[in-house]
Amino acid sequence: MQSDNVRQFLSQNAWFASLPDPLADKLLEKSKVKVLHDQQILHQKNDSADGFYCVLTGRVRISNFTVEGKELVLTWIQPGNWFGEISLIDSQPRTHDAHAEGSTTILKVPKSTFEQLFKEHQDWSQYIMRLLCQRVRATFSLIDETGCLSLKGQLCKRLSMMHQGLEEQQSKSLQIKISQDALARLIHSSRQTVNKILQGLQTDKVIVLRYGKIIILDRRALETLSQI
Repeated sequence: MQSDNVRQFLSQNAWFASLPDPLADKLLEKSKVKVLHDQQILHQKNDSADGFYCVLTGRVRISNFTVEGKELVLTWIQPGNWFGEISLIDSQPRTHDAHAEGSTTILKVPKSTFEQLFKEHQDWSQYIMRLLCQRVRATFSLIDETGCLSLKGQLCKRLSMMHQGLEEQQSKSLQIKISQDALARLIHSSRQTVNKILQGLQTDKVIVLRYGKIIILDRRALETLSQI
């Protein structure tokens, strides 16, 4: 992806689009593109932070493992979204594993550049605080989701959020590309349970299932179901 195309793509993200030109210019000037193959580790839990990232293509799976070795998926970082700032701010180790899912391209802002921006641009802290607030809100939403919703509600909410993310990215295709195994890991359930829920949603004409893809037919119904 050429530099001009990168900037145009990143500008579709509301947070990056809000940055003043000098800040945006500095981020792009000092950043490097990194290509990861499928399942390649970007960083592991407890690693030292070495950069601030944005997904350009593909996606990054954020997860932890139980003592029994079961993977618990927190989320997938979709194209256009930034992550990795928390450990850079508090100088603590990474909190989760980050794996590429599919061939993935990321933009990496080195730790030194991230820290230098606080010294050279007084308003950089303001924009990082906004990003952190978005992260806190998403965490609260996840707590509400896992604590109050049924498995069907959790699944519908995740699908609704993914669909909204595609709309915000102005994606040409609004098909959600995800396997049922991946969805099961996301809501900490079994593939059989997820398949049963999805088949029910398809019968009710809320979605259409394709191999490795889900097409949303009735977004309003999906949002309503995500509250149960």
